[in-house]
Amino acid sequence: MQKWLVSFKHMKIKNKLSLLIAFIVAMTFAFAILVQQYAFSVYDEQLYQKSSQVLHLSSSAIEKELERIEQLSFSIVTDTQVQSLLRSIATSDSDYDRLILRKRLVDRLLNYVGSEPSLYSIHVVDAYGVQQDLGSVIPITPDKQAAILRIAAEANGEARWTYPDASDPALILSRDVRSYSGTLFDLKEIGTVFLRINMDRIVHEMAAEEGDLIMTAGTDPIYPSEPHFDPAAVQDSLLSGSGYFTKEIGNQTYFIAYNRSAETGWTYLNVTPFNRIFKQIVFIKELVVIVFILIFAVAILWGIRFSRGLTRPIENLIARMKLAEKGNFAEANVLATDQEPPAMDELGLLHRTFRLMVERINALITENYASRLLIKETEFKALQAQINPHFLYNTLESINWMAKINKQTRISQMVQALAFLLRNAVSLKEPVLSLAEELEMVRNYVTIQKFRFEDRLSFRLDVEDKELLRKIPKLTLQPLLENAVHYALEPSVDTCTIAIYSRYEKDAFCLIVEDDGPGMAPDTLQLLQKGELVAAGNGIGLLNIDERIRFAFGEPYGVEIDSSPGQGTRVIIKLPKELEG
Repeated sequence: MQKWLVSFKHMKIKNKLSLLIAFIVAMTFAFAILVQQYAFSVYDEQLYQKSSQVLHLSSSAIEKELERIEQLSFSIVTDTQVQSLLRSIATSDSDYDRLILRKRLVDRLLNYVGSEPSLYSIHVVDAYGVQQDLGSVIPITPDKQAAILRIAAEANGEARWTYPDASDPALILSRDVRSYSGTLFDLKEIGTVFLRINMDRIVHEMAAEEGDLIMTAGTDPIYPSEPHFDPAAVQDSLLSGSGYFTKEIGNQTYFIAYNRSAETGWTYLNVTPFNRIFKQIVFIKELVVIVFILIFAVAILWGIRFSRGLTRPIENLIARMKLAEKGNFAEANVLATDQEPPAMDELGLLHRTFRLMVERINALITENYASRLLIKETEFKALQAQINPHFLYNTLESINWMAKINKQTRISQMVQALAFLLRNAVSLKEPVLSLAEELEMVRNYVTIQKFRFEDRLSFRLDVEDKELLRKIPKLTLQPLLENAVHYALEPSVDTCTIAIYSRYEKDAFCLIVEDDGPGMAPDTLQLLQKGELVAAGNGIGLLNIDERIRFAFGEPYGVEIDSSPGQGTRVIIKLPKELEG
């Protein structure tokens, strides 16, 4: 599995897109097939249930009709005139009297035959074995007649059925006639009645027209007398009282719904050739599958075409990038003669942007080459005019010794202060100093300015000794002191006081550079806070100091200015309250 994942990861985008589209279409196809199969299964289930319901209704109607005929047979054997005539025939010794009685019996039975269209005929066998036939009569073989009489005799007056055969398609109901008169029940056998029932008529009137109805008693057919397949072939599928199944018999598949009668034990089969009712459904199923396969093939072909159309510009762009990687910017920026201009979609914009980038890189390389030539020339000229800082320090040291020899103490002090300032200003080794080192630079700067302004400069320094180890960005206080000298002391003819002191706030330690000069107007203060007003002195502005403090200690810290005309200026440097190691 891991191997497949790695292979897919390194596969080309067009192949990934093709696989993705194929996967999506396949999943959609599978989902549609499942939904279709579910829908057809629901439809099939409803169709099966409907067939079972129709069969149940048909079998119930046939059962009721047969029950009615069975009740008719009971009415015949209990008819008082039929009883009287059969008893008289059984006790008569005269052939003539028996002949007359038999004619009267036939006349009586004609009432039953004429009023019952579902009967072929009615047959009565008296105590002497003479049979009287009424209705549509067909010859009954002696063996079958003997079997009918035997079955009726064994039933002791109950109705018994004889199933159709090749010689007679009628269903026969037989019943023994037992003698009774009023309250006298001697139950002597005085004859037998059997009725030939027209099952074709009953089935056509009572059963639904859908499918072919088959009635069986076990493996014996009841209707029709010669079914188009042997009922024994489906006996193993009749597992319960009712249901349905499909069965292939011979070369034909049948849909069979069945219902077993609880009264007679007969089985009613509704047999329909499967293709007759499912041909259209099977066609629709096959059509849907074929349509989905065509859609799948079209989607795959379209997906491959789409992925190629999407990745071809990317591959072209990669080829151009490889040319640019090798430094061949001119060729990377030229379209091939057979290539169409890029479209205005995202990939086209990417192509245009890459070409512009290549053009600018090429231009920058050209400009950079010219600039490097100019820099080389400038560096050469700068080397010619360069002054070694050590030469300057040595010169200042020589001046300092000459001043000491000539007892010029003021000159010596100024030279020493200037040399200290120069060494610390030029040195780039330590961008962050201790507060003590920064204040030492301030003292040397004040020393120089004292010789310049004498009594006009009053300087005060008030910082606790415990804060001297605190770290502070280099050249933080000295530029602020220089600004105070330029903006407060130089314009004034009176004494100007400049103070550096510290205080504690809730979340910060503050160093304050304050003067009692003329102050600043609001618009000047606004320009200074924005960095749009260039400070005097060494050129390090307040905005530069503020940025270095924020970079070193975070956004909550920095420089704030408080000034107003005639009230002097106060510059507040906010640092972290806790000392940092």
